[in-house]
Amino acid sequence: MLSLSSREQEALQWAAEGKSEWETGEIMGISQHGVDKHMRAARLKLRTTSRTHAVAEAIRRGLIK
Repeated sequence: MLSLSSREQEALQWAAEGKSEWETGEIMGISQHGVDKHMRAARLKLRTTSRTHAVAEAIRRGLIK
């Protein structure tokens, strides 16, 4: 079973809400680079190649709402 970290899920959730990496970093209290790191890790785990595809796949799998 696929498992995302809570930070990866949070970054994906904010992406699903339409937030940029900068906005997500401000909300999460981390740098834009940190958000990118979480998103890259999530994309690898989900075997997706883009932010949009990762969000769609995470929703499909019930990992985010």
